[in-house]
Amino acid sequence: MSRSIPKLSRRAFGADALMAAAAVAALDASAQCGGTGATPIHCTEQEVAFPVVAYIFERPEGLVVVDALLTDLASKELRAEVGAIGKPLQAALLAHPHPDHYAGLGNLVEALDAPTFAVPGVNDVVRRDDAAKDALISGMFGPEWPTNRSFPTETVIEGSTLDYGPGLSFQVTDIGPAESFHDSVFVLEAEASVAFVCDRIFSLKHAYMSDVQNSSKLAAIDQPMAKMAEDTLLFVGYGMPATPALLQWQKTYL
Repeated sequence: MSRSIPKLSRRAFGADALMAAAAVAALDASAQCGGTGATPIHCTEQEVAFPVVAYIFERPEGLVVVDALLTDLASKELRAEVGAIGKPLQAALLAHPHPDHYAGLGNLVEALDAPTFAVPGVNDVVRRDDAAKDALISGMFGPEWPTNRSFPTETVIEGSTLDYGPGLSFQVTDIGPAESFHDSVFVLEAEASVAFVCDRIFSLKHAYMSDVQNSSKLAAIDQPMAKMAEDTLLFVGYGMPATPALLQWQKTYL
């Protein structure tokens, strides 16, 4: 189904790009993986193939990890970082069903008594598409494609809260089709607003658009951003953390 594309001048696009760049540059070093307030946030970026990022949220009681990277090496390095912190992994959260976010789950949680949570739609898509992804990606990545892939062990619904103690409580938003066939957002309910929005926003990077039509992604960008404060930190799957000011650039780019 076709849709009309509004005309956009180069001046307007450039203005949005400058605003987006400012939204990224305005964040200080503590926001760019180091945390905010009493909740340190560790970032692990996969360097080979795709520069996707996973996040470790730390509190005295333990850790929560969001997403698990793609390759065997990168996901094992993520697990090693969890071990080096020296606190129990309380849960892994899967926001997104693309393999660059879930393929490393097996390495992350292996031999640990830690549940993996996802909204039902993300869980369904991961399980439905894994065989096809295996057939496609195993030949491309060889031994770097994890063979011990695992799936979510628990599902969590829209509006639920995953509470792991003070400073480590996440509110769940079920987005539905957007950048993937099903997306979700986890908002850290701490003294400063932090949201993991996964690939719904690409921080000044090219967006993946093969799974869902542009109209779905455009509609999803505004949900639930209207409820977020202007200074909310958006932690993304690719690129630097940003603020909601980046949203207009993303919509213009699409």
